[in-house]
Amino acid sequence: MTEFNDLSSLTRYLATRRSGSPRAMIAPGPDAAQIREIVATALRTPDHGKLNPWRVVHVAGDQRDALAQGLTQAYRAEKPGAGRLEIEAMETFARHAPEMLVVLFCPRESSKIPLWEQQLSAGAFVMNLLHAAHARGFVGGWITGWPSYSDMVRNLFGSAPEQIAGFVYMGTAGQPQEERPRPEFDAVFSEWQPSLR
Repeated sequence: MTEFNDLSSLTRYLATRRSGSPRAMIAPGPDAAQIREIVATALRTPDHGKLNPWRVVHVAGDQRDALAQGLTQAYRAEKPGAGRLEIEAMETFARHAPEMLVVLFCPRESSKIPLWEQQLSAGAFVMNLLHAAHARGFVGGWITGWPSYSDMVRNLFGSAPEQIAGFVYMGTAGQPQEERPRPEFDAVFSEWQPSLR
């Protein structure tokens, strides 16, 4: 059986890194000091132009009911015919895992750095949040889904032109993790063959 997020060495960790399922996370999650350490670690993300085109909003445990209300209001506004199961899914989304960070992509549109590079940096920042959580013995999961693409949901945390890069859930694995399919090496790797004329 694979041991995921093996912290015996950096190479073992990277070779066994596995996100956790937010719906299967249980307490404990990182405390306030550990959350600060996790975010501070992620600040070391590559960032062309030193723009920090991302920011983080912590949603505390006692704020999850308010988040569930905000998500369901936004969902109903966009999908007035939403059924009970769809609404329950939004409520559940708000309550996964002991801890939640919302990462916002904050484009610096006046910068000469292309927006694509800024987006790449935001994605790398989220990945580093996961690494930092795993390095402290927790599991982390990065979720997008419908809430990440809703302007009304985005407005709960920021404003245009910001976008939600994802919801990062953190806690303790509540059940054994299983491997998921990974691409075959040769399907994604090739040697460059220059075509000189």
